[in-house]
Amino acid sequence: MIYNDCNCLFFHKSSENPYLCRIKYNTVDYQQLLSSRVKSLTESATLEMTRRSRELKEQGIDVITLSIGEPDFDTPEAVKNAAIEAIHNNESHYPPVPGIMPLRKAIADKLLRDNGLIYKPSQIIVSNGAKQSIMNAMFALLNTGDEVIIPAPFWVSYPEMVKLAGGTPVVIPATVEQDFKINAKQLAEAITEKTKAFIFSSPCNPSGSVYSREELRELAGVFEQHPHVMIFSDEIYEYIQFGRKHESIAQFESVFERVILINGLSKGFAMTGWRIGYMAAPQWLSDACNTIQGQYTSGSSTISQAAALNAVKTDPATSAELQNMIAQFEERRDLLFRLLSDVEGVLPNKPQGAFYMFPDISYFFGKTDGKTVINSSYDLCLYLLSEAHVALVSGDAFGSDNCIRFSYATSTNLIEEAVKRVAAALKKLR
Repeated sequence: MIYNDCNCLFFHKSSENPYLCRIKYNTVDYQQLLSSRVKSLTESATLEMTRRSRELKEQGIDVITLSIGEPDFDTPEAVKNAAIEAIHNNESHYPPVPGIMPLRKAIADKLLRDNGLIYKPSQIIVSNGAKQSIMNAMFALLNTGDEVIIPAPFWVSYPEMVKLAGGTPVVIPATVEQDFKINAKQLAEAITEKTKAFIFSSPCNPSGSVYSREELRELAGVFEQHPHVMIFSDEIYEYIQFGRKHESIAQFESVFERVILINGLSKGFAMTGWRIGYMAAPQWLSDACNTIQGQYTSGSSTISQAAALNAVKTDPATSAELQNMIAQFEERRDLLFRLLSDVEGVLPNKPQGAFYMFPDISYFFGKTDGKTVINSSYDLCLYLLSEAHVALVSGDAFGSDNCIRFSYATSTNLIEEAVKRVAAALKKLR
C-alpha cells in the first residue's frame, strides 16, 4: 500500500487477474482548519533572525549573531547546586499550581527588600517564564474589542499577546529623540473608554531605555484619572541597570492596586532555560490567573523552582556574579555606543539598562548597493545578514521601523568585528 497526500493506491495480485485499484479522496487544504486566532499571529522576529542565522551557519558561513535576547553568562553555581540538591531530594512530584509556598514567600520578601512593595504570597503566581505570566493576566482581563495601549518600541510579543487574548493593540510611538519613552500627554491622548490595560517594560526591550521615578510619577498621574485601566509593568530587566536604582510604577499608592508586576529569573540570573517567571497582582486577579494556569499548564518545574528559590533569596547588591555581569554589560554598552557613533548614517541611543542598543538607521532608506534597495528596517537586516553576515533584528517588529536592534550579550571581540562588518556593508549603499 502506497500513500500520498490525496491518493491511496492498493496493489492486489492473484493467480488469475492482477489488478490495480485506485481510490481517490478529495484533497483538503489543512490551513483552512487552523483557527483565526493563530492565523492572526506572526512569527517572533527575534526567533526568525535566529533561525536564519542558524541556517547560514549550517552552510559553513561565519555569522555573528546579535539578535538573541539572552545573557551569555552561566547560571550561578549556588543556583545550579540548589537544583541538583532538589533532584537528590526527590522533589519531582506535582507542585502547587501557583508555585511552591517557599518560593512565593521569598518573592514577596524580594519585592519588599528590593522595591519597597508589600505583597502577600497569595498574590504571587509563579509561571513557566514571564511570558506566561503576562498571558495569564491578559486571558483573565481581556474581552473582544478591549484596547491595550503599548508604547513603541515594544517587546515583539506584546501586540501578539493582546491579539491572542482577543484584545486590540493601540500603539504610542516614541522616537530616539525622546529616548524611546512616551510622556504623560501622549498617554492621556491614547486612553479611551475601550482602554482596558497598558503594558510597558522598564528597562525596555529593545531600546534599553529606563523610566525615571519622576517620569513614572507623571504616567501614574494620568492613570489616576482613569481607574478602569490596568497597568502591566514588565520589570524582567530590573537588575541590569547602569549606575541607577530600579524604579517601579507600583511604588505609587494611587495606582498600586491596578499594577500587574511581571518579573522572572531569566535575565538577572542568566536562567533563560529554567523557565521561571512570576507576577504580583491584586488578589482578585491573582486568583483568576491561578484558575487559568491550572487549566493549561499547572505548576512550573519543581527543580526549576528550587533553583529559583536560591536566586530570589540572593541580594543583588552582595552577589559578585551578578555585579560582574552588570559591569561587563556596561563595558560592552560603552564600546558599542562608541563604535556605532562613528558609523555614518547610524544614530545610536545610549541605553541605561538591559543589553540592547536601538539605533535609528532611517538614513539608509531608499539607498541601494546596485542589487538590493533598502526600504525598511527589515530590508536592512536581511541585507546585513547576507552581506556582512551579522544577524540583527529589524525595528518594525518592535513598532519602530526606523531602527534596528543590536544585542550586546556577547564578547567585546565579536562586538568589534560585527560593527566592522556592518560599517563596511553600509558603505556600499548609495
